[in-house]
Order: sequence, then C-alpha cells, then structure tokens
Amino acid sequence: MRRRVLIAGLFHETHTFLTERTPWSAFSVRRGSEFFVARGDGSPLSGVLEIADERGWDVIPTIDARATPSGTVDDAAFEQFWSELRAVAEPALQHGLDGIYLVLHGAMATETIRDPEGELVRRLRALSGGNAVPIGGVLDLHGNISRDFAEATQAFVAYRKNPHTDACEAACDGARLLDRTMNSDCWPVTLHAAPGIVWPPTGVSTQDEPMRVLEKLAREIEQAHPDIAAVNVFASYSFADTPDTGVSFMAVTFGDSTEARRALQSLCDEATRCREQGNVVPPSLDSVLPMIRAEVARGEIPVIVVEPSDNIGGGAPGDLTQVFRALAASGIGNSVVVINDPIAVAEVNSRPVGWRGSLTFGGRSDPRFDSPVTCEVELVSTSDGQFTLEDRHSHLASMCGVQIDMGPCAVVQHAGIRVLLTSRKTPPFDLGQLRSQGIIPETLSVIGVKAAVAHRQAYDPIAKHSHTVNTLGPCTSDLRSLPFEQIRRPIFSLDRS
Repeated sequence: MRRRVLIAGLFHETHTFLTERTPWSAFSVRRGSEFFVARGDGSPLSGVLEIADERGWDVIPTIDARATPSGTVDDAAFEQFWSELRAVAEPALQHGLDGIYLVLHGAMATETIRDPEGELVRRLRALSGGNAVPIGGVLDLHGNISRDFAEATQAFVAYRKNPHTDACEAACDGARLLDRTMNSDCWPVTLHAAPGIVWPPTGVSTQDEPMRVLEKLAREIEQAHPDIAAVNVFASYSFADTPDTGVSFMAVTFGDSTEARRALQSLCDEATRCREQGNVVPPSLDSVLPMIRAEVARGEIPVIVVEPSDNIGGGAPGDLTQVFRALAASGIGNSVVVINDPIAVAEVNSRPVGWRGSLTFGGRSDPRFDSPVTCEVELVSTSDGQFTLEDRHSHLASMCGVQIDMGPCAVVQHAGIRVLLTSRKTPPFDLGQLRSQGIIPETLSVIGVKAAVAHRQAYDPIAKHSHTVNTLGPCTSDLRSLPFEQIRRPIFSLDRS
C-alpha cells in the first residue's frame, strides 16, 4: 500500500537577544510542487524526498519556509506559515493521511510563542483527524526541545554531527523511522530528559568533549537496545531565551519505556559529569595577536582567526570589524575578512574596478558592539555573489542546499587586507565562498571567520593554525553576560552550583 505523507518545513534559529525582528519577508518559501526542486541538493528536504521515492510514498507537499539565523520572529510570520499549512493539511487529513513529516530546526522563537515547534505539533493534532497519524521528521542538533513537543511526536531524528555534515542523512533516517512507524502495529513512544545545562556554541563540536562522548553513548544505546529506534542529543542553542533552552535528550522506543528512561538518565548523568568541558570561553583577540604575528612571520599559513561573537550561523549580523581593525593595526597583509554590509556594496558597485577612495563599512548593526570603520580602499572586484558549494555535505547545505546567494558583493583592499563585502549575510562554511570571488584561501596569511564550530569542515583541512578568539558581539561565549529572563533556573553554566 502506498502511504500518503504530508511534508512541511519551518526552519529558523532565533537569537532573542538581538534588537532586530525577523519578518515573514525574510523567509525563503517553497510551496507545493516547488518542493521537488530540492531533490539532490544535499538539504534535509532532499533527504526526505529521497526516502519518499524509495518507499513509494504519495507525497503531499505543503510549505517549506526557512531563514538565516536572526532576531525574534514576528508572530505574524508564524501565523502566515500556519495559515498556508492548515489550508492543505486540513483537507488532506479528511481524505486520509498515513503520516506527517516535518523539517524543523528546533530553536525558533516568536514574540509570544517561545516553542513554535511544539505549538505547530499541537495545532496539527487539534485538526480533525490530527491525532490519528504519526508525526516525525528531522531536527537540528542545536534545538531547544520541549517535553510537550517530544511526547506529542513519534519519529524524529536529530543531526548527530556538528558541523552538520549529516543533515541530509539524518533526514533520511527520520523518514525511515516514520515509514517504520506507519507500518507498525503500534506507534513508538518518545521520551524526553534535560540535565539542566546550557553551553555556548564554542563548546558543542561533536569532534570534542563533551559532545563527542554524548553522541558515542547515544549510538551505543541504540546498538544495545534494538527497540530504541533513535536517541537524539540536543546541544541546544544558547542565544534563545526560552523556558526550554538547554541541553536535552530524546529517545524513541517501540519497547519498554522504563529501559528508555534509564538510557536518558545515563546521558543526563554523563552531561552533568563533564559539564565544565562544554563551557568554552575563548581568549581575547588582543592576547592571541602576538602568536598570530609570529606564525605569519614563520610562514606557517594560513592562520584562521575564528570570531564566534559574530557567528553568522548563530544569528549575528556578520558586520563586526574588530578582526579587520586588529589585522590593519598589526600590519598583517595578504589576509581576508568577510563583512556583511549592503550599504557599502551599493556604494562601490557603481565604481569601476581599480577605483580608489574612502569607504565606510561594517559595524552598522548594533552600537552596543561596534561602529563603522572608514579607510582608504581599492576596489578589486564586484559580482552577483552566487556560488555553488564545493562540499555538498557542508553545514551550509543543511540550511540552504548547494546553491548559495550572498547578494551583490564587492571585494575591496586596504593595506593588503581584502574585505569581501556581501549584501546577504552568509555563514562561512564552504571555501567556495572565497574562491567564487577570486580569493584563494590556501595562499593567504590570515583568514577571519565569523563562526563558532561549523566552519571547521571547510577550514581545518587547510589551516596551519586556528585561533578562536573572544571579541565584543551578540554571540558571546560568556553566557552569564546575557540578560536571561525566561530560561528555567537554576541551570549550569549561568548558575555555577
């Protein structure tokens, strides 16, 4: 029997401490048959479509909306998404569905809804016939997952790697689990547990402790208990001030829930044991500069300077100028930084290549953290800012697929430092970003990278040295400096005891 499966997607990682708001217009939206354009593009949506074809599902595509991480989402954006989804889901349920598959992030927040993913599932269940179908899908490893969401679903699988090189694979696994559920005599149960911990993004690479050990333990649980179909480890997203912000775990079991609860408790115990390892606060940029200068002088290049406080993949504006200023003041040429500034791009795009003059750029987004820099530059090139990922398993593919659009771009140069100015903030997760602008990363002395962990898939293989540094910015690793109000307390590392 061909299974009728409704598919929808809502993907946003929401930084609630930013002053900006994220409107519906900020979302890229696919509707209906536009879904199928995603086939083969390496995205989570591509993954579920692959398994749908393999298992012979009758796919009912609805709406897929996604936006780059940014500030709190307008309530109206969520309601617009729900209105369009409901218009298809309601009649589909009345005509008979076998399952619902959702491509979600897990750390979205609107003005008044702090758990939109949970609210979405609640509304689907409230539709006529909504309680009669299993709900599954895929979630980002950085989700802030509520107990209500977990216990109302049956077949979700989370990414297991950070950087998210397995997003498409996880989506496939989620689709296989939903297919298993639809063909089972009884649905599995999903259990949830949280150890009361929140870590900054700098502490949650799955290549390092504590996440490496937690993921290993989760896979061992799956191997030891065949009835436990999925064990999901959520590192959380620490820049969303919600009651559910923090590390959590989910177990999907077709068997004894007591065994699954023991497994979740073992994960909570391990997270608590190694909680200090995840609280990673990097050294200041000033303290690391002498080391960077020495490495460049010895020809040990390229040196990567990672700036998590302006982590574009974490919602930051990508326009802070501290690394540029430090390189210029230190006389470190043959370097590059990427700064998102559509105003500066518009100013130079009408100029001929080779133009020289004064340009103001960067530091416009939030006066709490930075101010624009003005200096003499030479215009090196302009472009439409489009490129194809070199690595189809890039973390960026989990967000956008393989075709990337930075908007109109310009490359300017000051004192040997090239500045790639973009019109759309673009996470630096693929070397094609620089190469598409005629910049060869392997030949540079220093590369400034606005990220926390997700850049490592691209940059670690070429780096002679890599330094993660602390600068002033909205994605600070010092979580105690953020004005949390809604997060459940006490919680480590905000509360040390």
